Amino acid sequence: MFKQLREDIACIYERDPAARSRWEILTCYPGLHAILAHRLSHKLWNTGFLWLARFVSHLARIFTGIEIHPGAKIGKRVFFDHGMGIVIGETAEIGDDCTIYQGVTLGGTSLYKGTKRHPTLENNVVVGAGAQILGGFTVGANAKIGSNAVVVKPVPANATAVGNPARIITKEDKKTTAPTTPAPSPASAEEAVRHPTDHPCKAEWTGKPLKELLEQSARSKAASPLHQASNDAFPAYAVDSTNNDPLVQVIHELINHSAQQEQRISQLCKALEELGQRVENGQQPLDVERLNKMME
Repeated sequence: MFKQLREDIACIYERDPAARSRWEILTCYPGLHAILAHRLSHKLWNTGFLWLARFVSHLARIFTGIEIHPGAKIGKRVFFDHGMGIVIGETAEIGDDCTIYQGVTLGGTSLYKGTKRHPTLENNVVVGAGAQILGGFTVGANAKIGSNAVVVKPVPANATAVGNPARIITKEDKKTTAPTTPAPSPASAEEAVRHPTDHPCKAEWTGKPLKELLEQSARSKAASPLHQASNDAFPAYAVDSTNNDPLVQVIHELINHSAQQEQRISQLCKALEELGQRVENGQQPLDVERLNKMME
């Protein structure tokens, strides 16, 4: 008993950089308290004291904010990080060395009694904040479930599930989705004037559709050493340093496109002023007839 308690405290001390001492973990970590209360309620459940087991789990829910059914099976060195809002169903099984963040639900989609309604997490699974794993399937060892993902089908070992509904990403997929970017050809002096690259946004407008710009941005990020080094990092809180969110990429491309259009409009106004047509902040309409004569 005490050996298992020492293992639980040691795993929290290792995984949580905010932990300053083992005494702090023992007295101030609700995830640990929920695990200890569950072990008591699980023993009561297995020995036939069903009401008392539910009452112990109910008290643990009140004090920790973590709801674990007494019938659930939890392995060794399981870490509930923060833990508030975690719900674990009756037939759920959690392997050793798993890490589960706040707001996670290990729920079921079936109402039939006596069946496997809740998921099984094998060893060393990481479940991000707010993820929902629903069904009586298995999440393989060393798998990772992204934050706010809704998983309704089995996840292979060493894979990552992200999104709603969750899509499965394996290491083989990551290796095959890293195309190389062709080397840029040197631009002429005229192209350098038409497409300046000294803008603070550092983006060159090429007239390509937004979809092509996004694909080009993704290829350049995938080929960069920084992206490859951080590719295995798991964002438990749905935030990473590589900005892989498509919505973020779209916003960045729109900002860059707007900045380039503003730069080109400024250059056109300057060129018109050099030709004798004065432009004052876009308030004075252009003399179209005069402009056509000058262009002729």
